[in-house]
This record gives sequence, C-alpha cells and structure tokens, in this order.
Amino acid sequence: MAGFASFVFSLGALLYVTEFDEKLLAAIVAGAFCLLVSYIASERPNSESARALSALSERLMAVEAGDLVSPAPAPLRRAMPVLASAVDTLFAEVRASIENAHALGMYDPVTSLPNRLHFRSEADKLLSERKPDQRSAMLFVDLDRFKMVNDSLGHARGDQLLIMVGNRLRVVVNAEFAGKASMRPLLARLAGDEFTIFFPEAERARVERIARRIALEIAEPFEISSHSVDIGASIGVALAPDHGTTVEALMRSADVAMYRAKSNGGGQHCIFNKELAAEHQEKLQTELALSQAVQRGEFLLAFQPQMSLLTGEVAGAEALLRWNHPVDGMRLPSSFIPVAERSGIIAEIGDWVLAEMAATLSAWSREGFDGRIAINISPRQLDRADFFAKLRSTFAQADVPLSLVELEFTESAAMEASDTVLIEIGALRLDGARIALDDFGTGYSNLARLRTIPLDRVKIDPSLILGIESSEKARVILQAVIQLIKGIGCEVVAEAVETAAQADILRAMGCDTVQGFVFAPAMFEDEFVNWTSNAVRSSKSVA
Repeated sequence: MAGFASFVFSLGALLYVTEFDEKLLAAIVAGAFCLLVSYIASERPNSESARALSALSERLMAVEAGDLVSPAPAPLRRAMPVLASAVDTLFAEVRASIENAHALGMYDPVTSLPNRLHFRSEADKLLSERKPDQRSAMLFVDLDRFKMVNDSLGHARGDQLLIMVGNRLRVVVNAEFAGKASMRPLLARLAGDEFTIFFPEAERARVERIARRIALEIAEPFEISSHSVDIGASIGVALAPDHGTTVEALMRSADVAMYRAKSNGGGQHCIFNKELAAEHQEKLQTELALSQAVQRGEFLLAFQPQMSLLTGEVAGAEALLRWNHPVDGMRLPSSFIPVAERSGIIAEIGDWVLAEMAATLSAWSREGFDGRIAINISPRQLDRADFFAKLRSTFAQADVPLSLVELEFTESAAMEASDTVLIEIGALRLDGARIALDDFGTGYSNLARLRTIPLDRVKIDPSLILGIESSEKARVILQAVIQLIKGIGCEVVAEAVETAAQADILRAMGCDTVQGFVFAPAMFEDEFVNWTSNAVRSSKSVA
C-alpha cells in the first residue's frame, strides 16, 4: 500500500507541474522506484522471520531422529535471539530429565547400585560374550536377621544398613577387579535385602574364596546411630555353564543354593549341585500337584488323641493333615507343608481344613461328641484380611460352637502378629475358642510379649522332650520351660511322647496333657470315633 501510494503521488505531482510530454516516462520510472523500495522495506523482515521459523521447524523435526544435542539454528539465532536461547534451554532441561529418568530406572535409589533391570541387561551382555571354555559365576546374597533391624530400629536405619552393606560388597568386588574392564564384576541390589554379584570370569576355587570373604565382611558388626548391629549373609553360588547358561537359569540356581545356606543356619555359602537341583525339581512338582490336590479331593484329616495326665481321660484331639497323593500314596505334612507355605497354596488348603473340620464337628456333635479339636493355623492365613471373618462364618454356618475348637498358632507367628491380629484372637477366645501356642521352644520368643498374648495352652516342641530319660540337662531345661508356662497361667501340652518313661517324667514335672504314640497314633475319622468310644466306655486311664 505504501509503494502504491508513493507511485500515485509521484505520478500526479509530475503531471501537475509539467506538460504531458517526455517527462511522463520519468514520472513512471520514479513511481516504480518508490514502489520497489517500499516492497523491499516491508518484505525483507518477513522473509527473515520465515527463514528462521523454517529452520526451527527442521530442528524440532530432528528430535524424532533422536537429536537432542544440536543447538538452535543460526537463522533463528540471528532473527530471534531470545527464542533461540529458550530453545537451547528447553533441550538442556529435556536431556537432564531423560538422564534422571534413566538413572531412576536403572539404579537402586538407596544404594546407588544397579537395580534388577540394569543387572539383567548387563549380565546378559557379558554372558553372550563368554568364550566356550570360560567359566562365570553368579552369587546371590541374602542378609540374615535384617527384618529384626527394620522392626527394632526402623526402616530409615534399615536403609542406612543397606547402604553400608553395599559399600562392603563394593570393597570385595573392587578387590577382585583384575584391571580388564570386560572382566569387571557386576554388583547389584535386586530388592529388599537381596544383592547379587556376577563374575564374567571366575574359577570355582576363586568363587568360594570370594563367597567366604563376603560372609566374613557382612558378619562384622555395623555401627548405626550408636547401635552395634550384628547380621549375617547367606550366599548361593551358581557357575556357568555347569548350572545354567542364561541369567535367569543362573539366578534361579543361585537362589536355590542360597536357601540351602540359610536353612543350614546362615552366615555361609552353598554351591548349587545335582542334589539341590533334584530337590528343587521335586518341590516344583509338589507345588504343581498341590495346586490341584484340593480340587481333586486328595486331602484327608487324621486325629491324634490328647490325654490328660491328671484324669487319664481323652482331653481332645489334634486334627492333622494328610495328602493321599495319587502316585506317592499317603504323605505326611512335613513333606508338603513347607512347599505350600512358601508358594502360598497353604491359604487354600487352610480354607479346606476349616470347612472340613466344621462339617466333621457338626456331625460328631449330633452324635453326642463334645470333645475339643485343635486345628493348626498357618502364618500365611493370618496375613489375609478376611481370615477371622471367614473362620467365624464357616463354623457358624455348620452350627458348630467355637467352644469345640482350639486354634494352634506357631510360636513365630504369635510373636510377629500385629495388634489387630491379637485383638481378633482375643475376641475368638472370649467367644469360647481355646488358643494354643505350638512348637514352643524352637523359635524367637519375647517373654514380655508372651504375657500379653491371649493364650490357654502352650505346646512344648518335641525337641525339648527328646532325651529327658537319660539327660539331666534336658530335664532341667524342660522343667524350667514348664514352670515358665505355668507362670503365665497356661496349661502345658507335650506332643510326640513316645515312651512311658517320658510320660512319667512329664507327669512329675507338672505337665497337664500329652499326645503321642505312647497312647495313640493319629487315626482317620472312623477309627478315631471307635477308639474314642471304647476309651470312654472302658474309662481308660493313663495311670
């Protein structure tokens, strides 16, 4: 518009002041010149901005190809320096965010060690580079007694302990670094109190030496906030290619070996072998069969009478689980309960036991049986929020009063039970159920807490009864335990009593009730009902 106005103005002016002659051409040229100048003046800034924005568009499109490093383009920096600076700042922040996200995704935030994802990726890469004649080693490290630290000192102190453990493991790993980057050991924290170390090149003797050193390093006390903390480490070792050629296979083998080291007392290492492999395979098969056993109706209940040492009468019985395996035949609880506990199938089995026991007691009570039956409760069942409501509902629907039921909890489960669980147990006791503490003397007991747990009976572990006929020390310990139980106002029950001599000693020490082969074995329902009827009619007396 400016150029056009200039042209018209110049043309009109020249025509007004001159004749219409050869100067007309000069007027046209002058107006065209003004038009050109105005066009250039107005169009040049627009063209500069357009080129700058086009360069910015091309830079942004380069992000799709992964370019987050290149600076803002030169045309943008010349035409729009403020926008160019903003673009550079934006890409710098994006790069920093990506690096932080990568660190969070690949490293443990507590110890700063590689996490499970990072470890698997790097170990898989190192394994793929392994030469055919080269041996590698996977170490699985699990801390002993770490839960006690968390419970007593809190999770913040627990995290501090994990950092210190990670630092000690770094010392061991760095000491084994021979200077060749590709052979550097890989240390990681998998989860909780589990660490793992992969050695790309290591012979068996060297691996055992490293495992022993780790056990000794972790066994040294840790100083945390003026507290001296003693823990240990159970270490499982797997070697490639003997125990696996993939990261998953080696970690599985090392994990199995670690559990064996822990079951042997902890604070030591164990190398995976054929025996452990066979045992692990059997556990897997047992776990698979257990998952189908309830639906197939393969479980049965056996009942072992409990005899009163005061009256000689049948004081009740304990319901014991049996598995009628389709191939192995009748299996005792010790052969499958640990597997069921670890896999979680015990919760389903526990539900079946409650339902079966409710139906059995309902039928027995109609026939005049009023004895109390003890049922074992798994710690896994206590973890379920609906356990107590389901237990009450099961017996209520069968019209069985809780006064016919005795619930047995293991010593460790009772010691670790939350206040909510203890309140629920106390409510069951108020409603008539009797509460028993099983296997007393084998686990960790807080004697002060023992006074606050709602209890009626305490069952002495069979290991405390073993050898009391011949060992004075065994009798002294047993007598002390019985007096302790009596002191908190509970009845004393001894199980696995095998001889009359043991029964006589227990009676003299003040034991109230016994069960074991010396009086009667565990029997299935029909045999138990007949045995109980005969015992009542003949007034069997322990004396």
